Amino acid sequence: MNPVDLIREYYDPAGKAYGLLMRHGEQVARKALAVAARVEVPATDLAFIESAAVLHDIGIFLTDAPLLGCTGTRPYLCHGVLGRELLEKAGLPRHALVCERHVGVGITREEIEKKRLPLPSRDMRPLTLEEQIICFADKFFSKNGDGSGGEKSLSRIRAGLAPFGADKIVTFDAWARRFGEVPP
Repeated sequence: MNPVDLIREYYDPAGKAYGLLMRHGEQVARKALAVAARVEVPATDLAFIESAAVLHDIGIFLTDAPLLGCTGTRPYLCHGVLGRELLEKAGLPRHALVCERHVGVGITREEIEKKRLPLPSRDMRPLTLEEQIICFADKFFSKNGDGSGGEKSLSRIRAGLAPFGADKIVTFDAWARRFGEVPP
């Protein structure tokens, strides 16, 4: 399975969203593979990590995110669930779960219900090592309208997670220790 071929089924290669999605997916894939090497993920899982990292944001085109070139109707928060639906239809159930579970450092059923988020009422936290690695790697890179931006520092990531609760920082810091990064 070539993730780029699947992305091209939904995105115009000449469009802004395609360029941002591809750049971001490649950045996340490189970081995820570097993390996987540090924690000695079996070689058989590396191809999955790479393709899932490239595909993790495939659902953004269905959201209302004009700065990203996305003209859908759903809130951006829904891009993970929307990506899951697309990848399940494509017969990629493991990749689909990465899409759904990578948002933030994961979203609990309790958060969805308490905050009345426009998401299905189920736990959406990364469970497998591969899901956690991709979710962690994703936090280091932003998709922004001008395509700029390098790798974020740990302190910048932590500051971005702070408004969502101290528990989000605790999760990220635990991953940072486990994956060979040291929290500030």
